[in-house]
Amino acid sequence: MKERQKTVFAAVMATVIVLAAGGCQRTKPPVEKSGSAEALPSEIRLGYFQSPNGELLAKGLGLVEKRFPGVKISWILFEVGRDVNTAMASNSLDFATIGTPPGTSGIANGLPYKIYYIHDVIGTSEALVVKESSGIRVIGDLPGKIIAAPFSSTSHFSFLAALRQNGIPESAVTILDMNAPDIIAAWTRNNIEGAYVWQPAQSRLLEAGGRVIITSEQVAAAGDLTGEFGIVNNTFAEKYPNAVKAYIAILDEATALYREGSPETVSVLASELGLSVEDTEVTMGQVVVLDEADQTSAAYLGTALNPGQLPDLLEKTGEFLYKQGALTFQPGKEVFRKAIGYEFYE
Repeated sequence: MKERQKTVFAAVMATVIVLAAGGCQRTKPPVEKSGSAEALPSEIRLGYFQSPNGELLAKGLGLVEKRFPGVKISWILFEVGRDVNTAMASNSLDFATIGTPPGTSGIANGLPYKIYYIHDVIGTSEALVVKESSGIRVIGDLPGKIIAAPFSSTSHFSFLAALRQNGIPESAVTILDMNAPDIIAAWTRNNIEGAYVWQPAQSRLLEAGGRVIITSEQVAAAGDLTGEFGIVNNTFAEKYPNAVKAYIAILDEATALYREGSPETVSVLASELGLSVEDTEVTMGQVVVLDEADQTSAAYLGTALNPGQLPDLLEKTGEFLYKQGALTFQPGKEVFRKAIGYEFYE
């Protein structure tokens, strides 16, 4: 990932905070083995998205399995964040990735997890794609059209924000709740005229005659930023804090490889995403991936003594969700600050 892109998105994050009221690889100590102060778990359950980031690369390269030999590593694919919240509520996951809107909702509602890592800031990897035959050429053409989006997701959040930013009432558009696979099927059947969706589904729609109208990068520049962060089950974090630190080190290693973008890295990600190497190279440039050094910077998590901008962003997201009726109350910044695992960076 180009440093210029990372700088641009850090600046966008700062702009978001103003509207509401910044990679080095590090080595972590190995996790202690059974019989020492902290034994390893027998299984680690990881909920993930098919998103272009360091975590998906870590999965493809088998880095977790290499770091935890003898531990059963279970990767569980999710389509939307609301299902991640359901799994976390039932203690069915140890780690998971979640988007900012469903993560905000989960924290506000007291689900048993905390944030330990920001995987990526979403740019053009999520966008409104419409059919050429739809007659939609600009966002102002949306009234009367049928658009799909996975509800309670980053894409849904960005789509509603785009409508609000452009003065278009939600009621003027028929918005259907569909997961990515269903969006592709509905597109093929001509049941929808467009969809606000992420990669790799976005590439499928573009290949099937779609065109991009607006991206999450543009929506973020106007004040509504989205991203994906890692969460860890509170019980797991309390029992295995060194395992959490070791996983952060794995993500740091994978993010460094992601940024280097070697042919092997691109090939592995292409296999995980189900895209061609050429499309994968494009997709990798559509998000800003963050490493461990970024996490503790003022632009992101920060530290316990000097919190970063993430709590402000989540507070702003919570305000949006409250106005949408997705939350029954408006959570304050302190709720989100308490949900960040600063201790894993001490």
